[in-house]
Amino acid sequence: MALDPKATIAVQGFVVLPAVLNPTQISCLRSTCDNIRSLAESGEWPHLRTLPKQFPPWSSDPSNGIWGIQHLLHPDMPFQNLFSASYFNDTIIHTVKQLLDCEEDDLVMELYNLLVRPTRDFELRWHRDDIPPSASVEEEEKRLQEPAWHAQWNLALYDDDSLIVVPGSHKRARTGQEREADAYEKDMPGQLVVEVKAGDVVFYDNNILHRGVYDSNKARATLHGSIGHVAGGNARARNVLQHGTAKWVERCRFDELEEVMRHRAEMMRRKLVNMGKVQGGATAFSHED
Repeated sequence: MALDPKATIAVQGFVVLPAVLNPTQISCLRSTCDNIRSLAESGEWPHLRTLPKQFPPWSSDPSNGIWGIQHLLHPDMPFQNLFSASYFNDTIIHTVKQLLDCEEDDLVMELYNLLVRPTRDFELRWHRDDIPPSASVEEEEKRLQEPAWHAQWNLALYDDDSLIVVPGSHKRARTGQEREADAYEKDMPGQLVVEVKAGDVVFYDNNILHRGVYDSNKARATLHGSIGHVAGGNARARNVLQHGTAKWVERCRFDELEEVMRHRAEMMRRKLVNMGKVQGGATAFSHED
């Protein structure tokens, strides 16, 4: 029986799709990621996720180490065409349409970043991406009932077991035990380590209870993206624009993509530009470090 991504993610909060990239694509992207990491660590690419900070805003100073590289679709990114081709990939777009139950005309360009092997071992605390830990049970339940006007994924270029989730937690408020647990609890009840192979993609509800554990001795290059639905409007703007996308999206061009993909990319970019104008550039961060 064929895997139904929408049904699977509705039940468990995540779904793994195997072999989205072929070996040639994986090899090419690995090499490109090595190059952009070198630029980031030398200070030539300023858009980073720096240690030891989990949430934005991040410093552009790599001297304390990095665990991610931001803005792969940025017009000044030297390898933008290759990253763009993986973001606007037919399989990714088809899956997003399934998950959001929509047509391609409804899609909005959002975020595309690279998660890398950290300079030193690093862990994220348990969290939901757009609901702060201070939320009451009632607030949490209300937010979790709101439509998720986006799809989010990790596309692995190396075998990756960094993501840990509590399946089904996207549908309910935290239990008393989860609320009282240490922020870095290593054995949360019901937790599952999501294991993916190079070329696999995992889509997940960003408000599933989850964390990341990153091993500085293990190769990692995972493309971390999201695509939105026009119906999300200002409700999605906070999550997208807090990463600084509004500063460059109007300059973004995709001239090197093949025609169908270029048209798709430009249509989705325009929608994000319009969303940014409505939002007016004023954003609040979903979390504080």
